[in-house]
Amino acid sequence: MRTARLTSLVLAVVLAVVLAGCGRGGVEGAPVFREPGSSTGSAAPGARTGEPASGKQADRGNAAASAAATPADRGNVAPAASTTPAGGTTPAAGTLALFDAHIHYSQDAWSQYTPERAIEILRAAGIRKALVSSTPDTGTQRLHALAPDLVVPMLRPYRSRDDIGAWTRDPTVVAYVESTFRRGVHRGIGEFHIVTGDVATPVIRALTAMAIREDLWLHAHADEHAVAELARSDRRARVLWAHAGLSSTPQAVRAVLDAHPNVVAELALRGDVMWAQDIDPSWRELFLRYPDRFLVGTDTWTPSRWEEVVSGHERTRAWLTQLPPDVASKIASGNAERLFAPPR
Repeated sequence: MRTARLTSLVLAVVLAVVLAGCGRGGVEGAPVFREPGSSTGSAAPGARTGEPASGKQADRGNAAASAAATPADRGNVAPAASTTPAGGTTPAAGTLALFDAHIHYSQDAWSQYTPERAIEILRAAGIRKALVSSTPDTGTQRLHALAPDLVVPMLRPYRSRDDIGAWTRDPTVVAYVESTFRRGVHRGIGEFHIVTGDVATPVIRALTAMAIREDLWLHAHADEHAVAELARSDRRARVLWAHAGLSSTPQAVRAVLDAHPNVVAELALRGDVMWAQDIDPSWRELFLRYPDRFLVGTDTWTPSRWEEVVSGHERTRAWLTQLPPDVASKIASGNAERLFAPPR
């Protein structure tokens, strides 16, 4: 009997110690898991697996930071410093402000995302500025009217999605672009789709001439062959290469940049920049070779992509922080700030 009572007493003491430890945050030595975007704990799902985290997870992880800043301050919070493997310091992954070079707010998204909600998402992602183009341009103008500090308008030559396949051979597109263009507001023409041979059409020739005359960028969705044709059609043209070709290899991208100094590339949808938790060595080498000629981006080409803006840029920051600090800062926002500075 005495032995049984002693055993019960020992078990009670052990249970009390365990419960007290759990009350302080869990049993000592147990792993602690936090939502993506927190400053400690496990990496975000996208950084671990190579796939973007869900937008809902990312929104929860960034809610506290977004609430603490005013709308004008979000995306401009002074970055914290962390040590890089090379020994320098670079902004911590969760605080590095970005200039997103590829956002659409097209008609198919309007019923699901109000302009206010779209702007809220961009700010929650830590985006300081964004190049926005839409089908039709009305979507871009709605966002620009609401947040002129954030939205840098681009003029897409599409009146509806039906224009995508045949626009380069439709002369009425030129009239649409010329009548819709707002000097001092639009900073470029695009994003538009071209294939090899399209540069010779009267439509592309007219829009290229307009871009040169008005000091506008041409934002081209093209493979390495078509973008090279556009770049050499007139060396005065400034070309923003969408997705860095999307499926073009780093070697093909390097060849384009080597041959055409009037081309810069944005990296929307380039999931191959990072595999699992590490930046791809071929891309890293390319970024170090051309630190002034890359921009980051998202591409909200379909409404569901708006749910990936926050989590997608968690992944962007994960590979940026593996670059030297000056290179990371340029690609994150510095290059786009310089190239798309307000017209004088």
